[in-house]
Formats: sequence, structure tokens, C-alpha cells
Amino acid sequence: MPARRARIWTLRTPRDAAAFLAPAGVPASREPLPLPCVGVRFAPSASSPPLSVAAPPGVLVLAGARETALLGSAPRLRETAHRWGCAEGSDLVQALDRFETAERTLRWADGGTWSLGSRTRIMGIVNVTPDSFSDGGRFVDPADAADRAEQLVAEGAEIVDVGGESTRPGARPVTVDEELARVLPAIEAIRARLPDARLSIDTRHAEVARRALAAGADLVNDVSALRDPEMAGVVAAAGCPVVLMHMRGEPGTMQRDTRYVDLLGEILDFLGERVDAARAAGIAGDRILVDPGLGFGKSPEANEQLLRQSGAFHSLGCPVLIGASRKSFIGRRTGIEPPEARLAGSLAAAVIAATEGVELVRVHDVAPTRAALAVADAVREAGAPRR
Repeated sequence: MPARRARIWTLRTPRDAAAFLAPAGVPASREPLPLPCVGVRFAPSASSPPLSVAAPPGVLVLAGARETALLGSAPRLRETAHRWGCAEGSDLVQALDRFETAERTLRWADGGTWSLGSRTRIMGIVNVTPDSFSDGGRFVDPADAADRAEQLVAEGAEIVDVGGESTRPGARPVTVDEELARVLPAIEAIRARLPDARLSIDTRHAEVARRALAAGADLVNDVSALRDPEMAGVVAAAGCPVVLMHMRGEPGTMQRDTRYVDLLGEILDFLGERVDAARAAGIAGDRILVDPGLGFGKSPEANEQLLRQSGAFHSLGCPVLIGASRKSFIGRRTGIEPPEARLAGSLAAAVIAATEGVELVRVHDVAPTRAALAVADAVREAGAPRR
């Protein structure tokens, strides 16, 4: 089982607070909640100090049946953790520091670096599959894939994500050979057309990642978070960045059970364990990104909650990627059935992610997303709180 980690959220409304406190078994508080604030949940151990003594003024302590919650400003919570003088306090200070960090660095295998945080970057999608949920079959020809990649870069995409296996709900798996036959010609054609572009390979298979990196890909976007036992070694040897995504089960079965006792907490623990595994395999921390996996084994309501609290995953110390573009939860909320017609909802999701400080969004419609994010990023940088 993954280790339990402190849960850190930004709480803006009573509904946020209720969703945050319920998994901890915290009874309704008679004291007014200090909203907006930062909330921390953790399971105290025998070595924890008496929290009523350790907490300074301005920090509300709520003891629950399963966890204890602290609510207050980030500086006050950090002061509380410092007062503990124990390993738990030190761990919480580090988690708060990671949560509050505004600038993060992404390091590429060729020595290039990106400073992330001041604006939201875009990963544009090129699916070379016949059966993807939104654009399947449109870019299976390598020349068409290169045309599409060129268009996305011209519109403002800073990474082009090439995928050869549909991971939509209910999708059938493809063989490694079949996936390679789709992605390698596309990557080679895109690299020839765009020699300076950053390319990503969207795969959960180590052999596909290895061959795609050799053909010109710069990043591995792994929806299974290194489930292939050879994937971590491939990424570490290449020295490239990797996206670790949460998915329950397999694409063909992931929507059969979308129940969670503690949605954000369970995904946080899973991704934290995967980050630890990546580092243990030799992947540097500044080459790891995390993705909570909207649409991958989640209900529509869970997707909305994850989007609203996507900044919570910064407590893992990694940049966060969100992929909400054209997904079914947007169609359900808007009543729009064709995925390609879900632009307005997709733009709303990208803006919400930006206000949470998410560093990258993965989208189909780059030009309108770039325009929407230009406004969202400017407003955020003008003084709106990021998390």
C-alpha cells in the first residue's frame, strides 16, 4: 500500500471544507471556519504533540475519527509544524513548502531547462490511432500527423504529444508492434518537419517509449505511471522527463468502479508512491511530472473535484499536468454530445487548471486555449492567489 501523505488543499467555500473534512471523520465544527484558507489533513502518531498546545492562534484544530485537520494560513500552518519538533512536523513543513512553490524547473535530456509557473504551457495532441474518442483516424498518415503538429506549434503548443493507442474508456489494447507501426513514422515525420519542437510519446509500453525516444521524442507520457517493469529504466537511461498519471485498472475496465473513500487522498498516495519509485530507479526529480488522470477511472463529479483541487498535487513537489480537453464529463455537464463540439467547456477547464497553478494542460484546440490562458495567466499573476 502507498504511504499516507499529508493532504493539503486550498479551501475557498463551505463545500470545499465539507469535501476536505469528510474523509477524516471530522464532525461538524461549531466554530466558524477561517475561509478561505489552507487545510491540512494527517493521521497523528504516538509521537505527535498535543495539537491543542502546539497550534498557534489562527489555526483551527479539528480532530476526526480517522485523521486530524488543521485549517489556517500557510504561514500559520508552517509555524504549527515547526513547533512540533518531530519528524511529522518536518515532513509537513516540506510538504507545505512544495505546495507553496511558485516556480518549478523541468530539465530535458539535451540539457535544456524550462522554468514553470509564471504561465500555463500547452501540450497539443496528435493521435495517430483509428479509434481515439475525439479525432481517431484523422492523422494516421505520417504526413497528416506532421501537418497537424506544425499547426499546433504555430498556434502555441510547446509540446506535441503523439499517441498510438487509444486509452478511452472501453478501448481495446493494441500490441507493441501495432503501436510502433503507428507512432514511429509519425514521430520521424514530425521531427523532420519540426527539428526544434518538443515531442512527447504517449505510451504505457517500455519498448514503444525506447524506440520513440530514439526516433526523436523528448518526453514519455505514461498513463500507467511506470507499470511496465522496464519503463523506469528506459526513462532513466534516456534522461528524459516523464509524466506519471493515475489510472485505476486498464482502459477497458477503468470505468467499472469509480468509487473512492478519499478521492484526492488516494490519488495523492498513489502518485507519491510512483514519484518515489521513479526517483529510486534513477529518474531525477526535476524530470518528473504528475497527472491525476481526469476521465481515467473517475465519475463525472470526481473529475470536477480533481480539476477544482488540482493544485493539491503540488505537495508532491512536481509540476502538474491536466488533460480535460473534450472529455465526457464536460459533455455531461454541458449536454454536448460530439467531443469536437465541447470547446467552451474545455476552455473553462483549462482556465480553472491555470488558476490552480497547473503548469501544463493537454488539449486538442490549441489556439483558443492559448488565448484563454493568456487572460487567465495575466489575472493570476496580477495578484490572484494561485492555490
